[in-house]
Amino acid sequence: RPRDGISWSLLPLPAARLSGGRWGLWGAGFAAAMAASVGPGTRTKTKKKHFVPQRVKVLRSSDPLLGVLSWGINHQINELSQVPQPVMLLPDDFKANSKIKVNNHLFNRESLPSHFKFKEYCPQVFRNLRERFNIDDQDYQVSLTRSPPTYETEGGGRCFLLSYDRTLVIKEISSEDVADVHSLLSHYHQYIVKCHGSTLLPQFLGMYRLSVDNEESYMVVMRNMFSHRLTVHRKYDLKGSLVSREASDKEKGKELPTLKDIDFLNMNQKVYISEESKKDFMEKLKRDVEFLGQLKIMDYSLLLGIHDVQRAEQEEDEDVKEEEEDGEGEPGGTASVGSYGTSPEGIGSYLNSHKPLGPGDFDPYIDVYAIKSAENSPQKEVYFMGLIDILTQYDAKKKAAHAAKTVKHGAGAEISTVHPEQYAKRFLDFVTNVFA
Repeated sequence: RPRDGISWSLLPLPAARLSGGRWGLWGAGFAAAMAASVGPGTRTKTKKKHFVPQRVKVLRSSDPLLGVLSWGINHQINELSQVPQPVMLLPDDFKANSKIKVNNHLFNRESLPSHFKFKEYCPQVFRNLRERFNIDDQDYQVSLTRSPPTYETEGGGRCFLLSYDRTLVIKEISSEDVADVHSLLSHYHQYIVKCHGSTLLPQFLGMYRLSVDNEESYMVVMRNMFSHRLTVHRKYDLKGSLVSREASDKEKGKELPTLKDIDFLNMNQKVYISEESKKDFMEKLKRDVEFLGQLKIMDYSLLLGIHDVQRAEQEEDEDVKEEEEDGEGEPGGTASVGSYGTSPEGIGSYLNSHKPLGPGDFDPYIDVYAIKSAENSPQKEVYFMGLIDILTQYDAKKKAAHAAKTVKHGAGAEISTVHPEQYAKRFLDFVTNVFA
């Protein structure tokens, strides 16, 4: 009911809980404004003193989605923290959702639209998955809300974001994808429990629906397969097919193009890792591909990112030299995030308490998809390898595409739309041969 001129269909948490210890500067603006708006009992001078002054640029209403995403994730994590973890997940947890509708609020109007809805799908399931992937809920909250995420380029007109500390990816998906995740989620969770979180599959950490101006957007949050600190210099999307699997000239003109199978072969690219690392990787890959095959899933890719250690050191030296020439470099100054710096809090935070990482070094608890090149490799590199695009099931649409391509290219041709079993075999054969 209306209170102090605000109409809520569902009142949020008390201000003390909303301002929880690790909101961060960006989220603190929302918390402070809400504390001033949600009822007379919370307006005390002592309360206001607890809030950190807003120093980070707040998103304007021209980009309301990110404001709602931040507000919603803060709200949901704070809500979840008050609910004990269930001993075991029940079938209903895989159908559950939690939603809030906000109407005519008077707080932080520059950052948030006046009407919006936020919905989290299967909160207890994703909470359990985060725990199994060794991601603390408060770190997850800080990584997504302390500063606004940044837009990355992504084909197909869908929005693709990186958290400010580069540890998480936020990807816009379709309502069909949401349905696919729901149908996969129970099997996926079971599999993650069985393999103790040791997998090359995407790490799904949260799924949300945002409603702003009568438009609905769906977002899924995953762990970033690339490093939050080591730059990727070459990137491949490999499916094991040679038909239409070459990057376009337009794509190749980009600063970091997504190259494909034919490019990989034409450039004589190889992955140089130790026999032990290769054995571990292929065991994981075969297990993951078998799981996807059981669910009739296909069209997935191996995402391969390559960090060239020598090139990164040269780039670092050039950056330092430029800063010194511009008079910006100071003795003993801190390195910037994205080179050899780390985020103050969030998923990458506990690196601060360890010794600084050197060139080509990474923390395997954070960069879980990373593998170092072997000692005897031609150049020192770090490889990031994981499976992406795992939501395509072999349905009627795929069967029709397969029939059409078979007519065009012939029955034995290397086409991408084959049966899931054939796809898995061809994929594994190709990936086995990427190693030197």
